[in-house]
Amino acid sequence: MTLDMDNVEVFDTGVKGRGLRTTKDLCAGEVVLAEPSFAAVVFDSLSQQVCHSCFRRQANLHRCAQCKFAHYCDRTCQTACWDEHKQECGAIKKNGKAPNENVRLAARVLWRIQKDTGIVSDSQLISVDQLEDHMADMPADNLKEIKIDVHNFLDYCPNTRHGVEYISHIFGIINCNGFTLSDQRGLQAVGVGLFPNLCLVNHDCWPNCTVILNHGKIELRALGKIAENEELTVGYVDFLNVSTDRQRALKHQYHFDCTCKSCSKNLKDDLMMAAKETEGNKPSDELVKEVEELSLECLAKVEAARTAGDFHEVVKLCRGCLDKQEPVLADTHLYQLRMLSAASEVLSYLKFFSEAAEYSRRMVEGYMKLYHPNNAQLGMATMRAGVTHWHAGLIEVGHGMICKAYAILMITHGPNHPITKDLESMRMQTEMELRIFKQNECVYHSMREAALQNKSMGMMAEAVSVEDNVKALFHKQ
Repeated sequence: MTLDMDNVEVFDTGVKGRGLRTTKDLCAGEVVLAEPSFAAVVFDSLSQQVCHSCFRRQANLHRCAQCKFAHYCDRTCQTACWDEHKQECGAIKKNGKAPNENVRLAARVLWRIQKDTGIVSDSQLISVDQLEDHMADMPADNLKEIKIDVHNFLDYCPNTRHGVEYISHIFGIINCNGFTLSDQRGLQAVGVGLFPNLCLVNHDCWPNCTVILNHGKIELRALGKIAENEELTVGYVDFLNVSTDRQRALKHQYHFDCTCKSCSKNLKDDLMMAAKETEGNKPSDELVKEVEELSLECLAKVEAARTAGDFHEVVKLCRGCLDKQEPVLADTHLYQLRMLSAASEVLSYLKFFSEAAEYSRRMVEGYMKLYHPNNAQLGMATMRAGVTHWHAGLIEVGHGMICKAYAILMITHGPNHPITKDLESMRMQTEMELRIFKQNECVYHSMREAALQNKSMGMMAEAVSVEDNVKALFHKQ
C-alpha cells in the first residue's frame, strides 16, 4: 500500500531522540499522515463481538470454522484478513485455544517480519524492529510479565526461528508503542496494533496534532496551524490531570520524563485544583482538603457501584458528593468534573435527562477552560452534552452544543469519519426542530411529547406544514 508521506520527515530532536516534523505549512484539520497497521488484534474480552478484520463491533459475526476463535462481519472481511490469519489459525487450532492479545499481536508482528521484513512499503519510515523497546528502563514487574508472555509465545509458536532475546524485544516494542484501536464510531476501545510511522511522533501535553482511527487507518490530524519544520506532537495521556500525575503516568508507561511547557510551568494545575471564589472569598485550606479527601473516597465508591451495575447507588453517591463540592471547589476542579461526568453519564442511561443535562453543561463549561479548543475529548463530551439537552427537550442549548461539537470533530475526525457523519445528521435534525420551536413552542412540545409516547404524528403535519418530513423529526431519539 502506497501512502503519501511528503508532509513529514524524520529528524533528530536532541534530548527526545527521533521525531517527525512537517515539511510544509499545515492548516487545522489537515491530515498530516495516514497509516494502516503493521499488525493488529482484537482484545481478548471482545473477540466474539468485534470483527477481526475491520474492527467493527456488531452482532451476529461469522466464526472461523477452522480455529473457532476469529470472528468476521462476512466472507469479504474473512477473505481480506486471511493472509494475516492463516498462520494464526493453524497455531490456535494446534494449541486448542488462543493466547492473550499481547502474544497474538507479537506472533502477527513476527510472522509479518518473516514474510515481508520489518518494512512493508516505501512510505514506512522505520522498520518495526528498530522501534524502542525500553527494556532497560522497565521495572521488575513489567519484565516478569514479558518473560511470561515470551514463554507463552514459545508454546504457541514452538517452531519460530527467532531467539528469546529478539522475541522479548518485540514484546517490549508492543508494550511501549502499541496503539489502542477503537470501533467504527470511535466510542470504545476494541483492540491494539502497531503503527511504525506513528511511533515516531513524540509526546506533548499540549500537542499540535491528534490521532484517530478512520476506516481501518490511523490519521494524524493538525489541531491548528503548524509551520514548516515544526515538530509534530500528540498527547500520550489525557491532559485532564495535574502535571505531576501526567509525568508519573508517562514515566510508568513510556519510560521518559516529560519536560514539555505544560509540565515544566505547571500550566493549568492551579485551575485543576482550584477552590471556589465567591465575591473575593475562598473556603479555608482545611475545608478544601476535607472535601477533596471526601471526593476521592466517593469517586472510588462510584466506580465500584458502576462496575457492579448499581446505577441508582451511583446517582445517590454523585448527588451527595456534588452537594458538598459545589460551595467549596471551583468549576474547573478535577474531582468535581469527574463527579459531574459520572453523574451525567448514568443519569442519561437512566433517562433522567433534565438532571443529566444540567450536570453535563457544568462539565463542558469546565472542560472548555482546561482543554485545547480543538481537543477530541472536548468535542465528544460536548456532543454527548448536546444530545442530553436535546433529549431533555432543551432544543436551543442542545442544538448549540451539537454545532460546537461538530466544529471540533470536523478538525479532529474530519468530514468522512462515521461519528462526524452521525453528528451532521443530528445537527440538521436539531436545526429543523429549532425552527419549529421558534415558530410555535406549544406545537413543538406537543409534537415532542407525542413522539416520545410513540403516538400518531398525522395531526401534527397540518400544524407545521412548513416541514414536509415532520413525522421523522424524532426518529434519532
